[in-house]
Amino acid sequence: MKKLLFIALVITGLAASANAQEVGVRFGSFSGNNVAIDGVFGLGEFSRIHADVSFGDGVGIDALWDFLYKPLGDVEGLNWYTGAGVTTFIGDDFKLGVAGEIGIEYHFAGVPIALGIDWRPTLEIIDNTSFNADSFGFNARFCF
Repeated sequence: MKKLLFIALVITGLAASANAQEVGVRFGSFSGNNVAIDGVFGLGEFSRIHADVSFGDGVGIDALWDFLYKPLGDVEGLNWYTGAGVTTFIGDDFKLGVAGEIGIEYHFAGVPIALGIDWRPTLEIIDNTSFNADSFGFNARFCF
């Protein structure tokens, strides 16, 4: 119960203080955990920051700059994106690296909800050097 209360407080704090345009959850394997608070912060018409904070065996933080964010075809609300940024995990082990991202998402018309899937290959640089290409995720976010 304490963990759920803490997560709810973090979500509320992130939404209120950071003026996020979308806040929700991300499910998948990444940063040493499998559930994260997911936020999107717009930087312009075709650029944004996509950030995650995950909890589990430690705390994982991903901050990616999606430098391409564009409509996919003629379907209203369907967008694709690609970007790169830093990833870190703080727990029994400390990990620091870079991650890429490519994904697709759908914004429902008339409902402030966005659903998406993405792939995040990562290159871990600190504590050990390794490459991981099996990080897939599902995003469900509330749009402000």
